[in-house]
Amino acid sequence: MNLPLLVPGDCALVFVDQQAGLAFGVGSTDRQVLLNHSVALARTAKVFAVPIVASTSASKVYSGPMMPTLQRAMPDVAAIERRNMNAWEDDAVREAIHRTGRKKLLVSGMLTEACVSFLALSAAHDGYEVFVVGDACGGLTPQSHELALLRMQAAGVHMTSWIQVLLEWQRDWTRHDTYDGARAIVEEFSGGYGIGLAYARDMVKP
Repeated sequence: MNLPLLVPGDCALVFVDQQAGLAFGVGSTDRQVLLNHSVALARTAKVFAVPIVASTSASKVYSGPMMPTLQRAMPDVAAIERRNMNAWEDDAVREAIHRTGRKKLLVSGMLTEACVSFLALSAAHDGYEVFVVGDACGGLTPQSHELALLRMQAAGVHMTSWIQVLLEWQRDWTRHDTYDGARAIVEEFSGGYGIGLAYARDMVKP
């Protein structure tokens, strides 16, 4: 079956500027919720063996390092430091993405209006199929975040959420290789859906 759905083997995940100094400016959503979604996305990529590229900017003078909670979810990923807002214009970041060999990019980061948009629009222009994980991105205001998503969508960038990514990659709960890892992430991060899964496991007996 040739379904228009994401497959882990086709994808790479790109985190851009997941740093506290930028999170301070996020007003589009609750910052803890944003961090939780980003961690869930990182752990999902690990479960499905999807390569991760991370980049930071101004980490020594303003923004700080990658947020520690997120770094702990992917301890083997070293962020690439850059000077400009558009990570696609940084040779090291762009080459790291090229080396993954994947043509579908999932993007998460801050700020939606700048570093996320610039990377997504540029990569899409250069032939990548780009998916912005909208609930794992933070903007300055709800309106500016939404307008940035709309602009990217108008340019052919796809919008998705972290839970859709996980469910799309898993797709069948009888896929045992990733079942335990995927289910653990759902139970921890997906609110009522995860609570229901835990309840069913503990209370519903065959």
